Amino acid sequence: MERVADWQLANPNMKWEPTLWTQATFYAGALALADLSASPRFHDAMMKMGETSGWKLCDYHKSPYNADDHCIGQTYAELYLRHHDPRMLAAMIERFNFVLAHPIADNLVFDRTLNPDWRNTWSWCDALFMGPPAWVRLYAATGEKAYLDFAVEKWWKTSDFLYDAKEHLYFRDNTFFARREANGEKVFWSRGNGWVMGGLVRVLQFLPADHPARARFVKQFQEMAARVLTCQQPDGLWRASLLDPASYPLKETSGSGFFAYALAWGVNQGLLDRAAYEPAVWKAWQALVDCVTPEGRLTHVQPVGANPRQFDPDATEVYGVGAFLLAGSEVYRMAGPAQTQR
Repeated sequence: MERVADWQLANPNMKWEPTLWTQATFYAGALALADLSASPRFHDAMMKMGETSGWKLCDYHKSPYNADDHCIGQTYAELYLRHHDPRMLAAMIERFNFVLAHPIADNLVFDRTLNPDWRNTWSWCDALFMGPPAWVRLYAATGEKAYLDFAVEKWWKTSDFLYDAKEHLYFRDNTFFARREANGEKVFWSRGNGWVMGGLVRVLQFLPADHPARARFVKQFQEMAARVLTCQQPDGLWRASLLDPASYPLKETSGSGFFAYALAWGVNQGLLDRAAYEPAVWKAWQALVDCVTPEGRLTHVQPVGANPRQFDPDATEVYGVGAFLLAGSEVYRMAGPAQTQR
């Protein structure tokens, strides 16, 4: 994990804005590593990032509502929980309060022509990693229940729209409802469902134990975990298409990283049966490590997209590194009998 994080810090992807969701996913993983590493360098790198960005949320989409631009708030809020510096939350509170004070209709149709707010609601499954974990962390940092209520309400609106209750998987957005893979199966994108499972973990981490919706979140997490387990390939990884791996035979590490993260966390929290899931996690982790070059570069990361695709096996992306580090943090805890649970 340290080798991979060091490589990414030394080789930043300059095509992405420093606070964009791509980078923010890496920061989430880097901060998870900081909790485990004996070295302060990963924590210090995240502090430097926050100071350099002025603790501001991303404004790539020029909208206060877009979930992608909220993602960086996860790291700010977690650093606040460590240091209690109000500067870390000021911009986040301002934006989230604006969203609460100016609600928009829950139109989840992913079509800019039919829905002018198509990217302002959580209308694509990736948004469930980007937005809700930031909102629940701000609740944890401030005690303001409105942030938690917003996250829970909007999660289930998106779930009711995009979650296939039979397959226990998420469509990426409504444009995939009628699409089919070459083998006739529905199109369920690996990283898209990885985003959701990662989002479930990161909501459950801060959702109060007595919250009335907790059982529903746990049920969905367990349903998805069981389904995802059946999609794991013999080499330990998942393919870009969960139900048609033969059409996309290339190993894919970003979706696989999120699945390993979620399954390991579930084992650590006693939500998933250790005997059934731990072997799959270890197999996935070894396969992920096998995709790391000697200098620490993670390969086999599908580039930015919205659906299963063919891609260069040597491809890397910063968000894939974030998924790898998140997975590693929970695998490390799973391996250690006295590790702190989160």
